[in-house]
Amino acid sequence: MSKVVDILKSVEAVITDSHFVGTSGKHFATYINKDALYPHTKQTSKICQMFAEKVKDLEIDAVVGPALGGIILSTWTAHHLSEIKGREILGVYTEKDASSNQVFTRGYDKIVAGKKILVVEDLTTTGGSAKKVAESIKNVGGAVAAIIVMVNRSPKEVTSEYFGAPFYALDVVEVPTYDEADCPLCKAGVPINTKIGHGKKYLESKMKT
Repeated sequence: MSKVVDILKSVEAVITDSHFVGTSGKHFATYINKDALYPHTKQTSKICQMFAEKVKDLEIDAVVGPALGGIILSTWTAHHLSEIKGREILGVYTEKDASSNQVFTRGYDKIVAGKKILVVEDLTTTGGSAKKVAESIKNVGGAVAAIIVMVNRSPKEVTSEYFGAPFYALDVVEVPTYDEADCPLCKAGVPINTKIGHGKKYLESKMKT
């Protein structure tokens, strides 16, 4: 068992034997609740230190993560990289626009332009958010040095080839996901978790149809 999973379990962020619905609409039985990590600054800092150690030999000028959780990860990772490299590494973030793209606001595009950028993300299932961040970096004239995540849930699909850039995961926790029509949890009558994940929104949308 990796240290990352140990840390996530220590803050009760790994939940098993339930019925979750993700943002993609997929159903699954194991959920990593990264929001349970962030209130714990020591544990969050430790994971970001692991990020920094993993990429310390790369040329990196700034760290970018997608809001909201990525704000915390980018700041802590930039802090630890600054300590390792003995120079200031900046930490900024992208925000979701009306089209669900990850874009730079607040003048952060000027920080990224012409720089080598590390993308940090908490979890990848499809890798979509991190890929959108990488695209925005390129759009404003930055270069993606690497992409790194805490946990990769889809190791067969989410790879360096998928991103077109070096990709690292501190750990892999492969979680089978299902379409609603094929979900064994639905067929077994396991209630959908409405407290964590997107189960509540999913059920509300079902009631409207």
